[in-house]
Amino acid sequence: MCGIVGYVGPRNSQEILVSGLARLEYRGYDSAGIAVVDGSGHLGMRKRAGKLQRLRDSLADDPLPDGTTGIGHTRWATHGSPTDANAHPHLADDDRLAVIHNGIIENFADLRAELEQQGYVFRSETDTETAAVLLGREYRASGGDLEAAFRAVVRRLEGAFTLLAMHEDHPGLVVGARRNSPLVIGIGDGENFLGSDVAAFVEHTRRALAIGQDQIVAITPEGVAVTDFDGAGVEPQAFEVSWDPAAADKGGWPSFMAKEVSEEPEAVANTVRGRVRDGGIVIPELDGLDDLFTGIDRVIVLACGTAYYSGLVGKYAIEKWAGIPVDVELAHEFRYRDPIVGARTLVVSISQSGETMDTLMAVKEAARLGARTLSICNTQGATIPRESDAIIYTHAGPEVAVASTKAFVAQITALYLFALHVGRVRGALGAEAEAEAIVELEELPGRIQWILDNEQEHIEQLAHWMADTRSVLFLGRHVGFPIALEGALKLKEISYIHAEGFAAGELKHGPIALIEPGQPVFVVVPSPRGSATLHAKVISAIEEIHARGARVIAIAEQGDTAVLPKSDEVLRIPLAAPLFEPILAVVPLHVFAMGLAEAKGLDVDQPRNLAKSVTVE
Repeated sequence: MCGIVGYVGPRNSQEILVSGLARLEYRGYDSAGIAVVDGSGHLGMRKRAGKLQRLRDSLADDPLPDGTTGIGHTRWATHGSPTDANAHPHLADDDRLAVIHNGIIENFADLRAELEQQGYVFRSETDTETAAVLLGREYRASGGDLEAAFRAVVRRLEGAFTLLAMHEDHPGLVVGARRNSPLVIGIGDGENFLGSDVAAFVEHTRRALAIGQDQIVAITPEGVAVTDFDGAGVEPQAFEVSWDPAAADKGGWPSFMAKEVSEEPEAVANTVRGRVRDGGIVIPELDGLDDLFTGIDRVIVLACGTAYYSGLVGKYAIEKWAGIPVDVELAHEFRYRDPIVGARTLVVSISQSGETMDTLMAVKEAARLGARTLSICNTQGATIPRESDAIIYTHAGPEVAVASTKAFVAQITALYLFALHVGRVRGALGAEAEAEAIVELEELPGRIQWILDNEQEHIEQLAHWMADTRSVLFLGRHVGFPIALEGALKLKEISYIHAEGFAAGELKHGPIALIEPGQPVFVVVPSPRGSATLHAKVISAIEEIHARGARVIAIAEQGDTAVLPKSDEVLRIPLAAPLFEPILAVVPLHVFAMGLAEAKGLDVDQPRNLAKSVTVE
């Protein structure tokens, strides 16, 4: 959740740190700070609670001395409220040592008590300061060997953490460590970088190294050294950042969310691109891995939030095309029961960032129990893909707004590609069905664009009319049900109003009690071409809620006239095969949630209390 950046090199580290933190703002934070070592070997630090602009203003009024070594941090409060004192960096060893931290140190209370008994005084409520003070003690005990002291400290810590540290005795050196928390290395020319993700340094270099679990990195201007916690050398995995730094800028759009909604067609197209060859689905990442799929009799999809809803959609495709039973579970629930999995179970995890802590720990638990693992991820070098047997990357590009939009449609697309691939490998999918599905996949980007070109203005106008709405309900059946859940979540996330999604068949089992005159209800209407019975059932649900005074907003395909008599508004989507309708039906809901939040004057990119990547449990 926190943003971390480190730098060593010839340039002014203060400017690089602040610009890196600005690129990491999307992760969510409540305070920010930097520390630098200047040319005379003096460590200076500045931190402020609140938005990054407060730190910028403070540095503008009273700049820190120029330095070529530095670390920066945006904090999301866990231990201690968001105050200047609790912000990072934390200092130790007579303020000559600076430490920043992402994650939670679970045994900090015992360590802090040990240090307090030895006379050490603390200036904050955080678990991070415990690590800083402990590192200061070990640094003195080691005779000034920062890397040796760092190894001694991280071996004592329990929980999830990324730690960065520097000392004024060692200008030109930053050390970092990770356990169950993200950290990547940026490789420059005569300079090197650390970041909680590549956005921290992508404007300076696209060359990167992935740091593995329980590993330590030391960066200097001349090079990078990676070891395990015991000091043994490790060869890190190299990768190239595939997106241009400009992709993480607004590019003239009023918000990142607006930009990312506009990029939904491209996200789908890029995820399909290169994966259709000679009339069939070919996923290069899965070359040579057919054995991973032929010996399974069950799939479990693990995810959280929006990714979980993409998994619910994917279930229909996997069962239809691959002929394998699928369970979709919230990752944080899976880990804390006694799941029955084994060698014939394939666990598919979904995470935009590849760092979602609940999902990561669930994947590790599944692997421990003997399951095969595959991840669907949008971020190169992330932890979950490295912990999995196989990976399918979505190619949505960087998603900065906290509320996921283009990543969601890319995840569903990747799940469909996976389902088609496994269906062919297992012999469950015929060539004709595969060819029909490929046509639908390739048509999706143009169909999404049609919605944005022809319906967006209507949807935004509707959202402004409904700016004072206090509750919205969403209904769907079959593949429309997960879309109803996604529509409700988006509204909750960025508009802060009550919203719930239901399976339309559940209406008479309780939810219909919520219907009263004027209650807005979005209904995702399935195509009558797919199942006349299913379509008729949803039209019946519309009639029931309309009779009780609901204001019905139907999302229906072009030409569906059955929705007209009882619907107050109809948002049209292009014709598509029934299984592909969710990727179209969700687009109006993304636009509506964004429009309603904007009408209320809210920050659609950084909603309150939320972070982009949830990297703590």
